[in-house]
Order: sequence, then structure tokens, then C-alpha cells
Amino acid sequence: MPKLLCTCNNILNLQDIPCKVQYNFISDVDYDKYHDNINAEELYQEMKIFVECDKCGRLWFFWNGFDEEPLEYLPVSKQI
Repeated sequence: MPKLLCTCNNILNLQDIPCKVQYNFISDVDYDKYHDNINAEELYQEMKIFVECDKCGRLWFFWNGFDEEPLEYLPVSKQI
């Protein structure tokens, strides 16, 4: 998936390396499986990915890799 069209109609380019809108993360439980010397490629394979729209702030989570459609999360303003 080289590009993602956000709901706000902003095109997110995922081809750039490094990609300025892509973030990789891993759960605490999954990270605890690694000890001592960590193989960076193995760790990377375990990570989930989200993309942040640089126009509206929506987050697009790829929970199961790029083969499945991402889930969209919309920021909610705090009401004080």
C-alpha cells in the first residue's frame, strides 16, 4: 500500500523511507519476549503500524499489516 487516502482527502504517502507519517509500536507483553541481544529485524516484524494524517490528526492503525484495511481513529477535543 504505497498511499492512503485519509477521510479529510489528504493523501498520505507511505513510500518515503524513512516515512514521516508512519509510527511503529509494540505491546509491552510482546516486547517482554525479547532479552539480551535483540535482532532489530525480528523486533520490527513484531511491531504494529499506525499512520498519522499530517492535516487532520487522524490515526490509521494497521493492526494486521498492510494486507488488511486500517482502522481509523479520530482525535476528540477535550472539553473542560
